[in-house]
Amino acid sequence: MPSPFATAVASLTPPDGAAAAAAREHLDRLTKPPGSLGRLEDLAAQLASIAGVSPPPVPVPVAVAVFAGDHGVLAEGVTPWPQEVTAQMVANFCAGGAAINVLARQVGASVVVVDVGVATDIPPGIGDAGPDAPRLIRARVASGTANLALGPAMTAAQVDEALDVGARVAAELVAAGAGLLVTGDMGIGNTTPSAAVIAALTGLAPRTVTGRGTGIDDHRLEVKIEVIERALRRLGGREPLTVLAEVGGLEIAALAGFIVGGAAARRPVLVDGVIAAAALLAAAALAPGVVPFVIAGHRSVEPGATAVLEHLGLAPLLDLEMRLGEGSGACLAAPIVEAAARILGEMATFDSAGVTEK
Repeated sequence: MPSPFATAVASLTPPDGAAAAAAREHLDRLTKPPGSLGRLEDLAAQLASIAGVSPPPVPVPVAVAVFAGDHGVLAEGVTPWPQEVTAQMVANFCAGGAAINVLARQVGASVVVVDVGVATDIPPGIGDAGPDAPRLIRARVASGTANLALGPAMTAAQVDEALDVGARVAAELVAAGAGLLVTGDMGIGNTTPSAAVIAALTGLAPRTVTGRGTGIDDHRLEVKIEVIERALRRLGGREPLTVLAEVGGLEIAALAGFIVGGAAARRPVLVDGVIAAAALLAAAALAPGVVPFVIAGHRSVEPGATAVLEHLGLAPLLDLEMRLGEGSGACLAAPIVEAAARILGEMATFDSAGVTEK
């Protein structure tokens, strides 16, 4: 049987250009000057092309998937935060106490947390609070990655399994009725593999795409850059599966699978910050047809996020100088995506409103 990720890649179809054209024609007949809603009109046309119909369905309910994994590169001193914080934050997500929970409640989104690579045991009962509470999906491929500074972070089989986890979660959320998928992440130290993946797949220098993550000082930033430079010297090319295995992370690979899975199901995928950007870059390399189904929720202050957006030609909806992760910036952008669909589907035309057009 083909794997969930392979199935998703094979199921990808192009966006519907005719639906997008119909959306733009309809937008020009609405009771407003042509183009006066700016990028909201572009977003409405994109949603029509994704759904294959104009007007498109309102992209609700919103489902946030937070993929969690740990990283062996912590041994190099790239962050002062201890590894056990990842598991502690997973528990916090499931208890509803993290930023993403607050923002998800504000926009009416559900949250699922996926343990794809946490190093610390998560006690039984976490994520089992009830149907209205965040759910924990236990899909651990490995208890964290190996140290990418010393050798491959993952085996090829682990990368494949993580991709499958992400594609499977996307399919499950869509089957449960999700109209908009939001990428989330958690993993202490995960801006290091993210920067490494971005540098490898864009060809940019590590110094250009590496940021301070949780706010590290100048010395630790130099350590982080040197670690990435050393790891990238092992790479003989930019084949995406090899890049993920050598310098990626389990949650990054799972997010790549999630993005492809959402695109295959013809659902808009709203991506968050630099970890999601690294995953999107890998997803686009593995399945180039995904990009038209993706919406950039916000611009993270991490330089690698902007590098990916520019590389893929994406413009973020928000720029709030955020760098938290978790899906926080993307979740804040979800109401804008909903508004674009509602404008196209609910606003009156000149003819229907009896308004003189010119």
